[in-house]
Amino acid sequence: MVKFLKGNSYQKIFKRIFDIVASFVLLIFFSPVSLLTALAIKIDSSGPILADVPERIGEKGKKFKMYKFRSMISNAHYLLRTDPRLKKLFHEYKKSSYKLKKDPRITPIGKFIRKHSIDEIPQLLNVLKGEMSLVGPRAYYPDELENQMVEYPRTKKLVNKVLSVKPGITGLWQVSGRSEVNFDKRIEIDAKYVDNISLWKDLLIILKTPIIMVSGKGAI
Repeated sequence: MVKFLKGNSYQKIFKRIFDIVASFVLLIFFSPVSLLTALAIKIDSSGPILADVPERIGEKGKKFKMYKFRSMISNAHYLLRTDPRLKKLFHEYKKSSYKLKKDPRITPIGKFIRKHSIDEIPQLLNVLKGEMSLVGPRAYYPDELENQMVEYPRTKKLVNKVLSVKPGITGLWQVSGRSEVNFDKRIEIDAKYVDNISLWKDLLIILKTPIIMVSGKGAI
């Protein structure tokens, strides 16, 4: 039985079953929080409740639409890349491993839901659809992944390994520093996770995740 709880056997069979059952339960559990969050977003700023962002890179390089509560102004992703007034900010964004400590695009309610990872709750729908897993590597934007591999060329093999599995809502890197971890270290952590996938490690990461959500440690 132990061999089915780790490695390929666990990943292909039990991990998917666990994802479906746990996601369904969590969607029900978080439904009051989700309702309040959706209401707060509509009151706080104009725009859709869910983030209007491009597709992400998933398992085997397949692109998918990730669901997240909107924590920024409308069209924030596109404005950063196309608005001349944000050119300096975009340069800083790329230089700092695609994250900004002081991002003017974040709304007041967005700052709170990002800090406590409430914006990630809709990704449970991605898990039910089979596009994501509860636990796995980070899901990157195509341009982010391409540019970061140019910046850190030694990570290319690690990226291929990370893309061999489904991305996760939470993962080893999230409970190891979140946004305080740069791309090269993040990929190393995620590749390490892929090499040692097991039910026990997934459960440990899941148990650590609420602590990170409540504390907001490493969030930006």
